[in-house]
Amino acid sequence: MGGWYTIGILAGLGCAFGIVAAGVVPRYAVAVIAAVAVGVVVGLLVWDWDEALGGAVGGVLGALGATPIVAGALRRGGTRGGTALLVGGGAVVAAGLAFVPVVGYLEALALPALGLRLRRREPDRHAGLRTLARD
Repeated sequence: MGGWYTIGILAGLGCAFGIVAAGVVPRYAVAVIAAVAVGVVVGLLVWDWDEALGGAVGGVLGALGATPIVAGALRRGGTRGGTALLVGGGAVVAAGLAFVPVVGYLEALALPALGLRLRRREPDRHAGLRTLARD
């Protein structure tokens, strides 16, 4: 396949690492640093420096895209463990899709766009049945 395929794999895996990092610690700086570190290490251990660079870029983009989603879920009442478990499952799916040619690149492009779009449309915390109890 060539170098473009392996760089795409690492870009997609970097996105998955960013998703997991955001699920564990939903802070931009921490998630980005963790995802970049893991993406670079995996890229250097398995392939070469260009794949490591793809893993680093994918990690940055994955963390930047997933952090607003995770932080919003926690702000609206989601539990840390449940959110991390669901986000981790999504990261496993993203990692699997990274092995499909070109999909790793698409993940790296689509995830930050999705995070920005959802951040702009963020609703307030749902009051639930507490609003009915005021009568």
